[in-house]
Amino acid sequence: MSTYISAENLGHSFHDNWLFKNLTIGINRGRRVALVGINGAGKSTLLKILSGSLKPTEGKVAQSKDLNVGYLEQDPHFKNAVTISDYIFHADNIQQQLIRRYEELLENDPDNMKEMDKIMEEMSDIDAWDYEYKIKTILGRLDIHHLNQHINTLSGGQKKRLALAKLLIEDPEIYILDEPTNHLDIDTIEWLEKLLTEGSRTILMVTHDRYFLDNVCNEILEIDKGKIIPYFGNYGYYLEKKAEREASDEASFQKNSNLLRKELEWMRRQPKARGTKSKSRIDAFYDLGDKTKNNGPKQNVELSVKIARQGNKIMEMHEVSKGFNGNTYIDKFSYIFKKGDRIGLAGKNGSGKSTMLNLITDGLTPDSGEIIKGETTVIGYFNQAGLSFKDDERVIDIVKNVAEFITMADGKLISASALLTLFLFPPAKQYGMVAKLSGGEKKRLHLMSILMKNPNFLILDEPTNDLDIDTLNVLEEFLTNYPGILMIVSHDRYLLDKMAEQLFIMEGNGQVRIYNGNYSSYRIELEESKQAAKKPAAPAPIQAEAPKKAKLSFKEEKEFDGLEKEISDIELKLKETTDELNTINIDPKKLQQLTDKIAYLNKQLDTKSMRWIELSELKEA
Repeated sequence: MSTYISAENLGHSFHDNWLFKNLTIGINRGRRVALVGINGAGKSTLLKILSGSLKPTEGKVAQSKDLNVGYLEQDPHFKNAVTISDYIFHADNIQQQLIRRYEELLENDPDNMKEMDKIMEEMSDIDAWDYEYKIKTILGRLDIHHLNQHINTLSGGQKKRLALAKLLIEDPEIYILDEPTNHLDIDTIEWLEKLLTEGSRTILMVTHDRYFLDNVCNEILEIDKGKIIPYFGNYGYYLEKKAEREASDEASFQKNSNLLRKELEWMRRQPKARGTKSKSRIDAFYDLGDKTKNNGPKQNVELSVKIARQGNKIMEMHEVSKGFNGNTYIDKFSYIFKKGDRIGLAGKNGSGKSTMLNLITDGLTPDSGEIIKGETTVIGYFNQAGLSFKDDERVIDIVKNVAEFITMADGKLISASALLTLFLFPPAKQYGMVAKLSGGEKKRLHLMSILMKNPNFLILDEPTNDLDIDTLNVLEEFLTNYPGILMIVSHDRYLLDKMAEQLFIMEGNGQVRIYNGNYSSYRIELEESKQAAKKPAAPAPIQAEAPKKAKLSFKEEKEFDGLEKEISDIELKLKETTDELNTINIDPKKLQQLTDKIAYLNKQLDTKSMRWIELSELKEA
């Protein structure tokens, strides 16, 4: 199997701080690899190095000749592109330039039939219609509609989706993706998941979305203490093997620590100038020191705070409505919050989730209806805007502005500095500037400043962005045991499934559906409804009139009747083969066989589907 990218003895440092050293890694064709590790381990840096956009401090990276690399950054750059069209369409691609002219004409001058006919004819001459459909589908799914819009007017989320759209249109030989699911709604994530697992795409990505990781990747590389540890399986397999390794490491660490203490006593007892000291024991002492250094039990964020007492009346919403610019986002919605509520908000981007949260937190006033908040209700709102701070503010000052001392769940008082330590901010970070923190560290500090206020009604708006998986696991453990009201907006299906027992589904046009169950249950019910709707209606009773002449021959009629089952069988085989491709411990030869089979089945499916459409049109003519 051909190697697309290989790297040897990679090392990279920032300001004399080494992220990793002596890393060797190879990415072969057809592999779908996830890179995991704690915040600050160097995941994004490694992606930049492997994509060729950053030179390593040490080592070298080699790419196969003329390799087409697609790299999605966390914060994309658009070089000299002014409009969306400038960025999406290549000047040297004839098909793309025709499609660009066609789309711009549709948007700006749709009545110019002379020019429209000319472009359509040119597109037909070079078979550009399938490509146009693909581009339009990708742009539409990523909510990109106005090709003349200037890029500098887009939000951060829109820019990320635009960069992803270009990558998918170009369909490179290798996808290098840094947090591809950020700023996507769940429907779009599921569409992207399906797209990336079709065929034999080669993928290297960093993501905190565990369902996405589990469904897309069949191999995981963990960066731990500057080293790469491979796991040949999906996320579930990784968790199992990682737990086994950490248990083994813990036993080894304890054994090495005990030996080190004994060796340390021996070293101290020896006269400093004595030349007869055993060289082998001295070498063994230093070797043990290296093995034990930085290999102790892993530190985790500790979340444990007291919550304010909650009365019987928490919050009531009566016939609440809210709209903007003629669009209704919430229409006559009523709900009485009760103790133990754990609610997830789900819906497409722009469906009204943020509007709902801003109404509950007094950020907006209803157009009509009433919201009544209980006297003892204390709201903690973790929003996407994050922390507001000045560049010269220190981390510890942010915390002390909330409180000097904090009451923990067990009733003990601890200082702001001690709480920061529990949140993995050592003294050096505590007295540093907030502006120098990473995105994940700022999220952690924001969450901490909210929990310090002891809220009994906690609202989390996209809390998973920029947090590493280890911190997410700790956050989830805290939320599982949190006794107050929990409301959560997240594109992370894993988090919604684990935390929410009830959903507010923002269905559009102001309609909010209350669903009792988690997100996966809702999706299964939705899929079952779609499948039921697809079933053909019962045939109409036979009339006494003369039968209409059939438009198909007997042979064609028989072929048409059998095609639906054939298509269904191919789709089933395609799903089974794709699922097999995602299984653990797959060898390169088998991987190639499966990817070839998927390509063959896709071709068969296209042929049969086109024939079914052709015959159905004849039948209905």
